[in-house]
Amino acid sequence: METRANYVLIGVFTLVATIALLGFALWAAKYSSDRSWNEFDVIFREPVTGLTEGSSVQYNGIAVGTVDNLQLAPEDPRQVIARLRIQANAPVKTDTRARMSMTSLTGSPIIQLTGGSPEAALLQVSEGDDVPVIQTEASALQNISDTANRLVERLDQVLSEENVARISQTLANIEGMTGAVAGQREDLGAMIVNARRASEQLEQTLTTTNRAMTSFDRELVQKLPDLVARLDSTLTRLDSAAGGADTILNENRAAISSFANDGLSQLGPTLGELRSLVRDLRRISDRLDANPARYLLGRDAPKEFDPE
Repeated sequence: METRANYVLIGVFTLVATIALLGFALWAAKYSSDRSWNEFDVIFREPVTGLTEGSSVQYNGIAVGTVDNLQLAPEDPRQVIARLRIQANAPVKTDTRARMSMTSLTGSPIIQLTGGSPEAALLQVSEGDDVPVIQTEASALQNISDTANRLVERLDQVLSEENVARISQTLANIEGMTGAVAGQREDLGAMIVNARRASEQLEQTLTTTNRAMTSFDRELVQKLPDLVARLDSTLTRLDSAAGGADTILNENRAAISSFANDGLSQLGPTLGELRSLVRDLRRISDRLDANPARYLLGRDAPKEFDPE
């Protein structure tokens, strides 16, 4: 009996020790796991179609974690809160941004983290939050969707009933103009031939003009030295004449000054007397023309005898 009791005690002790070791191993694994991963929240303000729990999280193209949970924001169901489980050594910083991304055309969407400048600080928990919150930016899919929506709205405006009517009228006018042009095909052919002839004549004229200008330029270049020499001689003579005139003015400055002061002051009365003289001579001339005998003899001319 005593031997059996020892076996039971040994078995119980072995079982308890095994359970304790297993519990310690699980606790150590959980503690190590908790220290190897960090949790972050990302709040999307756009649909996250295709994103599921377990979807990959990449940082600049490198897998650093997974999506641990997805739920609608309790205050605003238009927002989606994604709980991320990211490696502890991943440098998630204050300027890190999250956005939806596609690894391929047929692949499932993932969360792509970008940014993280060296001078930025690590992202910390804000007051009132359970875990740090990574800011988001519009994804390429959202940009494409917004652009497509704007294009559809503009296309609707362009293709309004009024614009469609105008386009139809324009097409009808173009069709009528095309028919009119087709009916005047011969005239257009003649016009094209005339235009071709005019172009040929213009080309000949330009060739002749170019030849004449070339010849003129050549002659001008040949005569240019002689022209420059003559111009230089003329300028020299003008300079000499100007110098002579300046000398004359300097030598006769006193006489010119006297004439300007005395002669010009007497010129006014002289002109007045000359004007009176001209007036008297004109009066005498008028009287001579009217009746020279009376003016010269002091009486009228005798009348001629007219026999009856």
